[in-house]
Amino acid sequence: MDLIYTGVKTLLATAGDVLPIVLFIVGFQVFVIRQPLHNVRRVLAGLACTVIGLGLFLIGLEQVLFPLGRLMAQQLTDPEFIMRGVNVARAAVWTDYSWVYVFALAIGFSTAIAEPALLAVAMKASEISGGSISVWGLRVAVAIGVAIGVSLGCFRIITGLPLHAFILAGYVIVIIQTLWAPKLIIPLAYDSGGVSTSTVTVPLVTALGLGLAETVPGRSPLLDGFGLIAFACLFPIITVLAYAQLGAISERFRAAGRQNAQRQAESTSLEES
Repeated sequence: MDLIYTGVKTLLATAGDVLPIVLFIVGFQVFVIRQPLHNVRRVLAGLACTVIGLGLFLIGLEQVLFPLGRLMAQQLTDPEFIMRGVNVARAAVWTDYSWVYVFALAIGFSTAIAEPALLAVAMKASEISGGSISVWGLRVAVAIGVAIGVSLGCFRIITGLPLHAFILAGYVIVIIQTLWAPKLIIPLAYDSGGVSTSTVTVPLVTALGLGLAETVPGRSPLLDGFGLIAFACLFPIITVLAYAQLGAISERFRAAGRQNAQRQAESTSLEES
C-alpha cells in the first residue's frame, strides 16, 4: 500500500515537473512559430509514456538504487570486514579500504558502459567519422575514465583531502592534453564527460558517495558525500584524449613502417635491376 501511495505521489510530482516544459513548447509553437501541432494523439501518448517512465525511474531510484549504494558502502566499510577480524580496535587507515576502491572501479566502469547517452554519442561519432572512431573504443575509454574517477573520488572521501585540489589538478592535465591532442577529438572528449554521467551512473555513484560519507568515521555526508560526479565527468575527458593521442602515435608508427617497407622494396628493385 505504501508503495502504491509513493508511486502515485511520484507520478503526480513528475507530471508537475514536465508540465512547464510542455506549456513552453506548445506556447512557442502556437504564438511564435504560429503553426498548429501535428500528430496530437502521438504527442500526448509520448508525453504520457515520458511521465510514466520518469516516475517509474524515480521510484526505482528511491526503492532500489539509492539503498543498494548505501548498503554496499556500509558493508565495505564495516570494521569487521576491512580488518578481517584482526586488531579491530585499531583505527582504519586509507589502505584498509582496498575493496572500496575495487568496487568503485567496477561500478564506475559497468555503469558507464551501460549508459544509453554514451552509446548514442559513440554511434553518432562513429557514423560521422566514417568508422575511424570505434564505438566500443570510445565507450571503453570513457568507462575507464569513469572507473578511475569514481575510485579516486572514494579515496578522497576516505582520506578527507580537499576536493578542489583534485579537480584543479585534473583540469591542468586536461589543458595540457588539449594542447597536444588531435583537434578532431577535443570536442568529443569534452562532451564525453557529460554523457558519461546520466541516468545509470549518477544514482549509483551518488548513493555510493553518500554511503561512504555516512559510514567512514569523521566524514560529513553534506561536505564529503558529494563530488563523485565531478570526478566521473572529469576523468573521461582525460582518458578519451589519451585514447586519441595513443591512436595518433600508433598511426604515425604504422605510417613510418609503411614508408620503411616501401623504401626497402624500392632499394631491392633497384639492386635487382
